[in-house]
Amino acid sequence: MRYSLEERACDLAVYIIENRATVRAAAKKFGVSKSTVHKDLTERLPHVNPGLYGQVRVLLDINKAERHIRGGLATRRKYKGS
Repeated sequence: MRYSLEERACDLAVYIIENRATVRAAAKKFGVSKSTVHKDLTERLPHVNPGLYGQVRVLLDINKAERHIRGGLATRRKYKGS
């Protein structure tokens, strides 16, 4: 089922907020690229639903601040085996 870009932006935001998901996880769930998720959330959502944008922006900033830690842990698991 196809739906509008504005609806997709809102659905992505709700998914990220409810699941505290990353952009990568949301992209995988919705079958779109990370670039599409980021564009929907940062460019389209503020015009469609500013309140929802404020909530999702907080999570995007947290995820951005923590991503170097997740990357380091993933590398550690890769070479340590667990």
